[in-house]
Amino acid sequence: MSATVSPVRRPVVVRTRVELDAALDSVRQHGGRVGLVPTMGALHAGHESLIRTCRAVLGAADAVVVSIFVNPLQFGPNEDLGSYPRNFDADLEVCATEGVDVVFAPTVAEVYPSGQPQVTIEPGPLAGILEGRSRPTHFRGVLTVVAKLFGIVRPDLAVFGQKDYQQLILVRQMVADLCIDVDIVGTETVREPDGLASSSRNKNLDDAQRHLAVSLWRALCAGVAAGGQGAEAALVAARGEMQKAEGAGAITLDYLDLLSPDLGEAPDEGEARLLVAARIGTTRLIDNAALVLGQ
Repeated sequence: MSATVSPVRRPVVVRTRVELDAALDSVRQHGGRVGLVPTMGALHAGHESLIRTCRAVLGAADAVVVSIFVNPLQFGPNEDLGSYPRNFDADLEVCATEGVDVVFAPTVAEVYPSGQPQVTIEPGPLAGILEGRSRPTHFRGVLTVVAKLFGIVRPDLAVFGQKDYQQLILVRQMVADLCIDVDIVGTETVREPDGLASSSRNKNLDDAQRHLAVSLWRALCAGVAAGGQGAEAALVAARGEMQKAEGAGAITLDYLDLLSPDLGEAPDEGEARLLVAARIGTTRLIDNAALVLGQ
C-alpha cells in the first residue's frame, strides 16, 4: 500500500489592511497569537529558516504571517531597487511548503498611502556605523517600514536573521525605546555548503564571483580562530584573508569591524562580533560571526 501524501496547504494571500485583518480575525478571536516574518521576497533557505523558527515558537492555533514588500524607503538613489530580484510565484511556493498561514503582499501605496512619509523613525547613532557609513538613509527606511508592518499586522512576535546583524540590533533597540509590544526573535545565519551566507543577491554572482564571495566567510573564520589571542590578532587574521581575496580578483572591502555584541566598543575579553561587507562586481555582500576574545 502506498503512503498517503498530505496536500500542501496554500497560504491566504492578502494585499490590503482590511483583507489582512479579516484573514487573522478568527485566530485572534480564539486567543491565538500572530508571528511575523518580514521579507522583501526572493525567498531562499535563510527565509525558510526564519519561517520555521516562527512556527516553532508559535502553537498550532497561532498564525504565521510572511510579508513580501520591497521597501523603496531603504534604498539610496544609486542602489539596486529596480534590479532587486522579484519572483512572487516562487515565493508563494516556499510559503506553501513551509506552512505559512498568510502572505501579506501590499503595494507601495498601501504601505505609504500619502506617498513619501513625513514622519519616519530616527535610528540613532548606531545607524551611522557599518552599513550606515555608505548607506546613510538605509536604516531610517528599514525601521520605518518595520514599525509600519508592526502597526499593520500587530504581531505578537517577529523573526529576523542574524546575517543582517545591525538591522536586528536596531530593531530590538526601536522596540525597547518606543515600548512596542512585539517579541523580537533572532535566528542564526543559514549558509551554503561552502560557508557563504544565503542571500537573494548571491544570484547576481557569476561563477568566478561566486568563488570569490566565500572569502568573506574565510575572513570571519580566521578572525574567530584568532580571537583567543585578543582583538588585534582577530582583526589581523581576518584582514589577511580579505587582502588575499582583494589580490586575487575584483573584490573591494567596504568594512571589517570588531565590536561588542550590542555594536559598542569591542571588549578586551569576552563575547564580540566580527562584521564584514564587500563589493564583488556590482553586488554587495555582508556577513558576520560571533567570537570570544582573549580566552
